[in-house]
Amino acid sequence: MQLLRTFCLLLVLSAAVSVFAQAGGSAAKGTPAGSAPQAQTTPQPAPTISGIVDRQISQLEKQIVAAAEAMPEDKFEYAPTNLNLKDSRDPMRSFAFEVKHVATANYAFWSPITGDPLPAGIKGPNGPEDIKTKAEIVKYLKDSYALGHKAAATLTGDNLLDQLPMFQGKAPRLYLATFAVAHGYDHYGQMALYLRMNGITPPASRTEPK
Repeated sequence: MQLLRTFCLLLVLSAAVSVFAQAGGSAAKGTPAGSAPQAQTTPQPAPTISGIVDRQISQLEKQIVAAAEAMPEDKFEYAPTNLNLKDSRDPMRSFAFEVKHVATANYAFWSPITGDPLPAGIKGPNGPEDIKTKAEIVKYLKDSYALGHKAAATLTGDNLLDQLPMFQGKAPRLYLATFAVAHGYDHYGQMALYLRMNGITPPASRTEPK
Protein backbone atom coordinates (compact mmCIF):
# COMPACT_ATOMS: atom_id res chain seq x y z
CA MET A 1 0.00 0.00 0.00
CA GLN A 2 2.84 2.36 0.91
CA LEU A 3 4.57 1.54 -2.38
CA LEU A 4 1.40 2.27 -4.35
CA ARG A 5 0.96 5.61 -2.60
CA THR A 6 4.54 6.60 -3.37
CA PHE A 7 4.10 5.62 -7.02
CA CYS A 8 0.96 7.75 -7.38
CA LEU A 9 2.73 10.75 -5.81
CA LEU A 10 5.58 10.42 -8.30
CA LEU A 11 3.10 10.39 -11.19
CA VAL A 12 1.50 13.63 -9.95
CA LEU A 13 4.88 15.35 -9.56
CA SER A 14 5.99 14.23 -13.02
CA ALA A 15 2.83 15.64 -14.59
CA ALA A 16 3.27 18.95 -12.78
CA VAL A 17 6.87 19.29 -13.92
CA SER A 18 5.85 18.53 -17.52
CA VAL A 19 3.14 21.23 -17.52
CA PHE A 20 5.50 23.81 -16.03
CA ALA A 21 8.18 23.03 -18.58
CA GLN A 22 5.73 23.44 -21.47
CA ALA A 23 4.48 26.76 -20.14
CA GLY A 24 8.02 28.05 -19.73
CA GLY A 25 8.93 26.99 -23.24
CA SER A 26 5.94 28.79 -24.76
CA ALA A 27 6.83 31.99 -22.90
CA ALA A 28 10.41 31.75 -24.10
CA LYS A 29 9.27 31.45 -27.70
CA GLY A 30 7.00 34.50 -27.35
CA THR A 31 9.51 36.79 -25.55
CA PRO A 32 13.26 36.09 -25.58
CA ALA A 33 14.84 35.96 -22.15
CA GLY A 34 16.21 39.29 -21.01
CA SER A 35 14.55 41.31 -23.77
CA ALA A 36 11.94 43.99 -23.17
CA PRO A 37 8.62 43.90 -25.04
CA GLN A 38 8.82 45.84 -28.29
CA ALA A 39 7.10 49.24 -28.25
CA GLN A 40 4.23 49.58 -30.65
CA THR A 41 4.84 52.19 -33.35
CA THR A 42 2.18 54.83 -33.87
CA PRO A 43 1.17 55.07 -37.55
CA GLN A 44 2.00 58.44 -39.08
CA PRO A 45 -0.94 60.43 -40.47
CA ALA A 46 -1.18 60.57 -44.25
CA PRO A 47 0.24 63.78 -45.77
CA THR A 48 -2.25 66.42 -46.88
CA ILE A 49 -2.01 69.15 -49.49
CA SER A 50 -2.57 71.86 -46.89
CA GLY A 51 0.10 70.37 -44.65
CA ILE A 52 2.68 70.23 -47.43
CA VAL A 53 2.09 73.84 -48.48
CA ASP A 54 2.07 74.98 -44.86
CA ARG A 55 5.45 73.35 -44.35
CA GLN A 56 6.88 75.20 -47.36
CA ILE A 57 5.57 78.48 -45.96
CA SER A 58 7.13 77.72 -42.56
CA GLN A 59 10.52 76.97 -44.10
CA LEU A 60 10.57 80.26 -46.00
CA GLU A 61 9.17 82.21 -43.05
CA LYS A 62 12.00 80.98 -40.82
CA GLN A 63 14.68 82.23 -43.23
CA ILE A 64 13.04 85.55 -44.17
CA VAL A 65 12.16 86.56 -40.60
CA ALA A 66 15.61 85.59 -39.30
CA ALA A 67 17.26 87.62 -42.05
CA ALA A 68 15.10 90.65 -41.27
CA GLU A 69 15.86 90.42 -37.58
CA ALA A 70 19.60 90.03 -38.25
CA MET A 71 19.96 93.45 -39.92
CA PRO A 72 20.68 96.18 -37.35
CA GLU A 73 18.18 98.99 -36.99
CA ASP A 74 20.61 101.58 -38.33
CA LYS A 75 21.19 99.51 -41.48
CA PHE A 76 17.55 98.95 -42.38
CA GLU A 77 17.62 101.73 -44.98
CA TYR A 78 20.75 100.31 -46.61
CA ALA A 79 20.76 99.99 -50.41
CA PRO A 80 23.88 99.27 -52.50
CA THR A 81 23.66 102.51 -54.49
CA ASN A 82 27.46 102.81 -54.40
CA LEU A 83 27.61 100.05 -57.03
CA ASN A 84 26.04 102.36 -59.61
CA LEU A 85 23.30 99.83 -60.27
CA LYS A 86 20.45 102.23 -59.67
CA ASP A 87 18.01 102.60 -62.54
CA SER A 88 15.96 105.79 -62.46
CA ARG A 89 12.99 103.88 -63.87
CA ASP A 90 13.11 101.33 -61.07
CA PRO A 91 15.03 102.61 -58.03
CA MET A 92 16.82 99.91 -56.06
CA ARG A 93 14.94 98.96 -52.91
CA SER A 94 16.50 99.44 -49.50
CA PHE A 95 16.66 96.47 -47.14
CA ALA A 96 13.58 97.81 -45.36
CA PHE A 97 11.69 97.99 -48.65
CA GLU A 98 12.76 94.46 -49.54
CA VAL A 99 11.20 93.18 -46.32
CA LYS A 100 8.06 95.28 -46.74
CA HIS A 101 7.76 94.20 -50.36
CA VAL A 102 7.86 90.50 -49.41
CA ALA A 103 5.19 91.05 -46.77
CA THR A 104 3.01 93.12 -49.12
CA ALA A 105 3.22 90.47 -51.83
CA ASN A 106 2.29 87.83 -49.25
CA TYR A 107 -0.87 89.76 -48.44
CA ALA A 108 -1.64 90.22 -52.14
CA PHE A 109 -1.36 86.49 -52.86
CA TRP A 110 -2.94 85.06 -49.70
CA SER A 111 -5.76 87.53 -48.97
CA PRO A 112 -7.88 86.29 -51.92
CA ILE A 113 -7.62 82.77 -50.49
CA THR A 114 -8.71 83.65 -46.96
CA GLY A 115 -11.05 86.52 -47.80
CA ASP A 116 -9.22 88.87 -45.43
CA PRO A 117 -8.89 92.51 -46.53
CA LEU A 118 -5.46 93.94 -47.28
CA PRO A 119 -3.91 95.94 -44.43
CA ALA A 120 -4.75 99.62 -44.50
CA GLY A 121 -2.32 101.98 -46.16
CA ILE A 122 -1.05 99.74 -48.96
CA LYS A 123 -0.66 102.00 -51.98
CA GLY A 124 2.14 100.22 -53.80
CA PRO A 125 4.36 97.14 -53.86
CA ASN A 126 6.40 98.24 -50.82
CA GLY A 127 3.56 98.39 -48.33
CA PRO A 128 2.21 101.13 -46.07
CA GLU A 129 4.40 104.22 -45.93
CA ASP A 130 3.74 104.78 -42.22
CA ILE A 131 5.50 101.49 -41.29
CA LYS A 132 9.10 102.64 -40.85
CA THR A 133 10.86 101.25 -37.78
CA LYS A 134 12.50 97.82 -37.70
CA ALA A 135 10.01 96.58 -35.09
CA GLU A 136 7.03 97.73 -37.18
CA ILE A 137 8.40 96.20 -40.37
CA VAL A 138 9.24 92.85 -38.77
CA LYS A 139 5.76 92.68 -37.23
CA TYR A 140 4.22 93.48 -40.63
CA LEU A 141 6.26 90.61 -42.09
CA LYS A 142 5.33 88.11 -39.37
CA ASP A 143 1.64 89.00 -39.65
CA SER A 144 1.78 88.29 -43.39
CA TYR A 145 3.04 84.77 -42.72
CA ALA A 146 0.28 84.20 -40.19
CA LEU A 147 -2.10 84.89 -43.07
CA GLY A 148 -0.14 82.39 -45.18
CA HIS A 149 -0.71 79.60 -42.68
CA LYS A 150 -4.39 80.49 -42.63
CA ALA A 151 -4.48 80.30 -46.44
CA ALA A 152 -2.72 76.92 -46.50
CA ALA A 153 -5.30 75.50 -44.11
CA THR A 154 -8.04 76.10 -46.69
CA LEU A 155 -6.47 73.84 -49.34
CA THR A 156 -8.19 70.57 -50.16
CA GLY A 157 -8.12 68.19 -53.07
CA ASP A 158 -11.43 69.62 -54.25
CA ASN A 159 -10.68 73.37 -54.30
CA LEU A 160 -7.12 73.64 -55.64
CA LEU A 161 -8.26 74.80 -59.06
CA ASP A 162 -10.90 77.25 -57.85
CA GLN A 163 -10.39 80.55 -59.69
CA LEU A 164 -9.77 83.44 -57.28
CA PRO A 165 -9.17 87.17 -57.92
CA MET A 166 -5.54 88.06 -58.66
CA PHE A 167 -4.77 91.68 -59.47
CA GLN A 168 -6.76 92.38 -62.68
CA GLY A 169 -7.48 88.71 -63.41
CA LYS A 170 -7.92 85.37 -61.73
CA ALA A 171 -5.68 82.46 -60.73
CA PRO A 172 -6.14 79.00 -59.18
CA ARG A 173 -6.08 78.81 -55.41
CA LEU A 174 -3.02 76.51 -55.48
CA TYR A 175 -1.08 79.00 -57.63
CA LEU A 176 -1.76 81.85 -55.21
CA ALA A 177 -0.78 79.73 -52.23
CA THR A 178 2.50 78.48 -53.65
CA PHE A 179 3.70 81.37 -55.82
CA ALA A 180 4.04 83.52 -52.71
CA VAL A 181 6.71 81.06 -51.57
CA ALA A 182 8.60 81.24 -54.88
CA HIS A 183 8.41 85.04 -54.83
CA GLY A 184 9.71 85.15 -51.26
CA TYR A 185 12.79 83.08 -52.06
CA ASP A 186 13.65 85.47 -54.89
CA HIS A 187 13.78 88.40 -52.48
CA TYR A 188 15.43 86.39 -49.73
CA GLY A 189 18.46 86.13 -52.02
CA GLN A 190 18.61 89.92 -52.24
CA MET A 191 18.19 90.31 -48.49
CA ALA A 192 20.99 87.81 -47.86
CA LEU A 193 23.27 89.77 -50.20
CA TYR A 194 22.49 93.04 -48.40
CA LEU A 195 23.38 91.40 -45.08
CA ARG A 196 26.73 90.17 -46.43
CA MET A 197 27.50 93.63 -47.84
CA ASN A 198 27.24 94.84 -44.24
CA GLY A 199 29.47 92.10 -42.85
CA ILE A 200 26.60 89.99 -41.53
CA THR A 201 26.29 86.28 -42.31
CA PRO A 202 22.64 85.39 -42.94
CA PRO A 203 21.36 83.21 -40.07
CA ALA A 204 20.43 80.38 -42.46
CA SER A 205 24.06 80.25 -43.66
CA ARG A 206 25.70 80.16 -40.25
CA THR A 207 27.31 76.97 -39.01
CA GLU A 208 27.21 75.84 -35.41
CA PRO A 209 30.59 75.92 -33.62
CA LYS A 210 32.08 72.43 -33.16
